[in-house]
Amino acid sequence: MNRVVVTGMGVITPVGNTVESFWNSLVNGVCGIDKITRFDASRLKVNLDAEVKDFNPKDYYETMQEIRRSDLFIQYAMAASRQAVQESGILTEDLDRTRLGVYIGSGIGGINTTIRELGRLTDKGPDMVSPFFVPMMIGNMAAGSVAIRFGAKGPTLPVITACATSSHTIGEAYRAIRHGYADAIIAGGSEASINELSMAGFVNCQALSLAEDPNEGSLPFDKRRGGFVMGEGAGILVLEEYEHAVKRGAKIYAEITGYGNTCDAYHITAPDPEGDGAIRAIKNAVTEAGITDAASLYVNAHGTGTHLNDAMETKALKSVFGEDAKKLHISSTKSMTGHMLGATGAVEAIASILALKTGIIPPTINYREADEECDLDYTPNKAQMADPVAAISTSLGFGGHNACLAFRKM
Repeated sequence: MNRVVVTGMGVITPVGNTVESFWNSLVNGVCGIDKITRFDASRLKVNLDAEVKDFNPKDYYETMQEIRRSDLFIQYAMAASRQAVQESGILTEDLDRTRLGVYIGSGIGGINTTIRELGRLTDKGPDMVSPFFVPMMIGNMAAGSVAIRFGAKGPTLPVITACATSSHTIGEAYRAIRHGYADAIIAGGSEASINELSMAGFVNCQALSLAEDPNEGSLPFDKRRGGFVMGEGAGILVLEEYEHAVKRGAKIYAEITGYGNTCDAYHITAPDPEGDGAIRAIKNAVTEAGITDAASLYVNAHGTGTHLNDAMETKALKSVFGEDAKKLHISSTKSMTGHMLGATGAVEAIASILALKTGIIPPTINYREADEECDLDYTPNKAQMADPVAAISTSLGFGGHNACLAFRKM
């Protein structure tokens, strides 16, 4: 079996549009949540979201024509991919492009394009619907567009598993390289679904926080929690076979050492309250990675700030680690970024890798009131130095999809 390492990373997030600015925001507890500005939200019960700021697609595309033909979720994916690929330096080498793949997913895809083109259909008739509507809307086009950009002709696959999407893309890319099907894969996820329709749907299924104060919006593991805050953005990693990376002298951030992929088979939105699927996903990743020391492990929790998720996830960690669960260094970076849906797993994988690289555990901000159902160490409010040697990142999606990624410090 091949070893798999991370040699490049890129992000577009509500707290920074580069890896450096993103990480600085996390360790300093910067909140990316604020009042909704993307559209008139006066008809909605929800007040808050976590929007990407200061994003200019012209920084990542050569022509305006390319931008006009790309939904925002594709633009975010392209921006983060260009950052990751450039940093990895993988295209400066004599690379066999038939062994370079792209695994980029999106939970929702081009919904903003769908809404716009439906308006054109309603107001002006079918002849005015854009001929680019379909390629802008379909969820695989972030992966397709990135593959075209970099001439990646190897295994290329989007994944759609709601909030677990980009943890699954990374995990499946890890397996493809591990089993020899590719030398490198550009992997992650992207989401741009902040609009009135999406948020009305999430409000009506009672998933979103209705708080008005940005500092009370996303409250993972806090007893006051009342739902998640919608975020957006992209996270992309370049995964590479270890010997391939060493041979070309690549900078290596961390090694991927384990992956769990399970399903609750319980409910379309609610997690299994006993956490069976999450327990198995975490256990599979931890076992494959050979992780035994909870005290030197960082857990980037799914931690959405919904009552059911946070209680179940705590229960799952206790089931896997037993009494040692109290030694875990845990945090939910969603307290700062909001919930980026299909992008969140990749962004949190990057946060996990940077925790290993720097020895810093990012905080769970705005944590004030302990909950008897959530009684572990969630790194409240301030970053801590801990020097972990391993990290896991959990992602738990609608439909009962569970993913867990394990990383080791290099």
